[in-house]
Amino acid sequence: MKMRLFLGALCGVALALGSASAQQTNVRVRGTIEQVDGPVLTIKSRAGEDLKVKLVGDAKIAAVVKAQLSDIKPGSFVGAAALPEQGGGWKAEEVHIFPESMRGTGEGDRAYDIGPKSSMTNGTVAPSPSGKSTMGGAVTSASGTQLTLDFQGGKKTIDVTPDTKIVSLVPGSTSDLKAGAAIMIPTATRQADGTLAAARVTVGRDVAPPM
Repeated sequence: MKMRLFLGALCGVALALGSASAQQTNVRVRGTIEQVDGPVLTIKSRAGEDLKVKLVGDAKIAAVVKAQLSDIKPGSFVGAAALPEQGGGWKAEEVHIFPESMRGTGEGDRAYDIGPKSSMTNGTVAPSPSGKSTMGGAVTSASGTQLTLDFQGGKKTIDVTPDTKIVSLVPGSTSDLKAGAAIMIPTATRQADGTLAAARVTVGRDVAPPM
């Protein structure tokens, strides 16, 4: 009897932990804002889901604006979503330039979800070895430019091609959160009632978030 009670208690703890874990699942959200009701956003995800996302605390809003290769300088803090290239190396699908106030955000290199074996690298653009390029890595050529990012614990070189989408992040406000705006939420936490909570959002101002 004591053993059965003990095992039952263990099962109860496991179920409780499992339930808490499920309730606290973190997800990434990409989609379009359909409605804004105070701090609650109704979003149609790329997958066609209708999502309710509540902005919590002093939620940080970053707006995405168009940028170009020449806006990336040695010392810029940027993020690059990249896919592996045949024969080795990495090709940037997009590069976003952080404002100085966001320097250090997500610094490092990690797996990402834009494609198989994709990565996201946030780091500081290293000076060109030749000193002739405005960007890190090799001098710009017809095939593109190599961007070398330094981050705590390592560095990574990524090829930036003419097809790479380049944007800047700038401080945003609640006025950017409106119906029809494309939005990307890097980390939203699923609540017990099925809604999501987020403390940081990225919203397109004159271009959709490509990350």
